[in-house]
Amino acid sequence: MKLTKRSSSLVATAVAAAMLMTACGGSDEDTGGEGGDPTAQSGGSFSIYIGEPENPLVPGNTNETEGGQVVDSLFTGLVQYDPETNEPTFNGVAESIESDDATTWTVTLNDGWTFHDGSPVTAQSFVDAWNYTAYSPNAQGNSYFFNHVVGYADLQAPTDAEDNPIGDPAATEMSGLRVVDDLTFEVELDAPYAQWPTTVGYTAFFPLPEAFFDDPEGFGEQPIGNGPFQAEEPFVPGQGITLTRYDDYAGEDKANADEVTYAVYAELETAYTDLQGGNLDIIDTLPPDAIPSAEDEFGDRAIETVQGDITSLGFPTYDERYSDPRVRRAISMGIDREAITEAIFSGTRQPATSFINPVVAGHRDDACDVCELNVDEANALLDEAGFDRTQPIELWSNGGAGHEAWMEAMGNQLRTNLGVEYVLRMELDFSEYLPLRDAKGMTGPFREGWIMDYPVAENFLGPLYATSAQAPAGSNTTFYGNPEFDDLIREGNGADNDEDAIAAYQAAEDLLIQDMPSAPLWYRVNIGAHSEKVENVIIDAFGRIDAAAVRVIG
Repeated sequence: MKLTKRSSSLVATAVAAAMLMTACGGSDEDTGGEGGDPTAQSGGSFSIYIGEPENPLVPGNTNETEGGQVVDSLFTGLVQYDPETNEPTFNGVAESIESDDATTWTVTLNDGWTFHDGSPVTAQSFVDAWNYTAYSPNAQGNSYFFNHVVGYADLQAPTDAEDNPIGDPAATEMSGLRVVDDLTFEVELDAPYAQWPTTVGYTAFFPLPEAFFDDPEGFGEQPIGNGPFQAEEPFVPGQGITLTRYDDYAGEDKANADEVTYAVYAELETAYTDLQGGNLDIIDTLPPDAIPSAEDEFGDRAIETVQGDITSLGFPTYDERYSDPRVRRAISMGIDREAITEAIFSGTRQPATSFINPVVAGHRDDACDVCELNVDEANALLDEAGFDRTQPIELWSNGGAGHEAWMEAMGNQLRTNLGVEYVLRMELDFSEYLPLRDAKGMTGPFREGWIMDYPVAENFLGPLYATSAQAPAGSNTTFYGNPEFDDLIREGNGADNDEDAIAAYQAAEDLLIQDMPSAPLWYRVNIGAHSEKVENVIIDAFGRIDAAAVRVIG
């Protein structure tokens, strides 16, 4: 199938990309997709499929794809990412991000940016937002992303042995954040981190207006951002939200259309039917059953995109049955990834050989020694660990999002290869599934899907497996913890060259492979599609549709 949006050979170099943050002054590359005049203002309205967001639309508390798609239309961060190279670009709010030692960074903002209520975007807008997100009593899911900032620990409430808060944090503001003037602020990190500027295009780092702090709850329903689209009405749970073009947007990439409606669907298949019937314009991923016929049905309107993602089978390491790494490694070897990717996904998934996706530097094709089917060794390990095969394995995933077929196929493989029955637990939708996962509610292996937040190998490791990233402050939902792993991540972050950084990250990955808190399954070559009503539909390696770029032609 034709690659209309992205080369299959994307490789981002993490530290090299970070160096760009002190050197680049902007980007005027044409990022348009197929056909037409990329500078034309088409007007009109179109619709995009999403699932139900987990949380209200606040950047600091949105760390999943559904809400993230909407938030990305409403906000613009310090930097953005080139849709062709994945490299950070200075076409966001930041004019420059500079440092002499990779520890203290000076962020200089472009003048003229405003929020949708007309208030200016200032250095204080970022500092206040970041302090709010980091402050643990606010329970923001993206709090972990600020743990490199000096003073972060002072914003975390003391806890008892079961992680229940037992007091107030020592401070409400991170001492490592200092506003210099309206357009300048400094960020002091607790150690050198050359890749840090590359990370700040992610949702967690978006600014907030003063209006947010007056009414955070109301803001979450109808956010006031600084992005190419604005919310003139609240988000309606179960239905979605319509955004309108923000004509005073200060960025280079203004919205082409007048309106975009994010329509919530409980079932991916229903959204696909609406796309076929002309009742929906863009769907970011097709149901597995629709992939083989996508090119015939949609032609050039089928969008194939290499994504910086990974699907894994997480293990509840807090559950005694799955606490032994031998059990987790054995289950990984009981899965025939190649068979599932071919039979269920028609070859649009690449069996995983590493925790790190191939689109970022640091990926190794031969990293994981237990990511291939090995029935004899798997059974020997289960016997050695004394795994009880009389009880079924409960396999968890959210329902209605196209995961049923492959989860069932994997269960059948475990039954055949390991001699243990399985039960599918897919009764929860996405917004119900994620909180249960965060609350240690999984009673067996569970689906994990991760799309990179920023193009650095560390993003496939630290946010998912560092001790400080354990949910709900981060996305470590296996609740894995290993001080040696944490140290290696810090060593990689503090390295001053590509080779040393990647060597440390790969050493950290080697520990993961031995401990196996999750079994890497595959990387996605995503297939989306759009109607004849729109053109210039770009789905990037982060899995996001560039709503501002879409032009309405029908």
